[in-house]
Amino acid sequence: MVILVMGVSGAGKSTVGRVVAERTGARFHDADDDHPPANVAKMERGVPLTDDDRAAWVRVLRTRIDAWLRDDATVVLACSALTGAVREGLGTDREGVRVVYLRGSADVIRARMDARDHFMPPALLDSQLATLEPPSDALELDVSRSPDELAAAVVDALGLG
Repeated sequence: MVILVMGVSGAGKSTVGRVVAERTGARFHDADDDHPPANVAKMERGVPLTDDDRAAWVRVLRTRIDAWLRDDATVVLACSALTGAVREGLGTDREGVRVVYLRGSADVIRARMDARDHFMPPALLDSQLATLEPPSDALELDVSRSPDELAAAVVDALGLG
């Protein structure tokens, strides 16, 4: 099973994803690690990515997901997956892929972004929120809860306990 933990930058995807992986014995993978250097540099400069920028990144992630499903691995993938097109490119509608959408207010998420050291600057939050197309078929959780509470909700909802 691949558990895709998605949402805007600062929503807690990596933090919650790591806790879910620890609790379930799953592997954890952060999609940020697969961004090409040009994408990271663009985001560091405060420039939002385009669909063209994301295309190669989505292909790499799709290949990873395909392999994890083929190998019957249990992996928690932290990935923004902000649009339906990106989620379609990742193949999130397939058997064995579950989507967890971490949503929250801009104020809560911006405060988290301000408090961390990450290549994604808080200035890009507005563009991410504008780009976001919330999924209709995901487990939706409010990020005002603690990472432990969110991870417990994922584990319970997906029957991984």
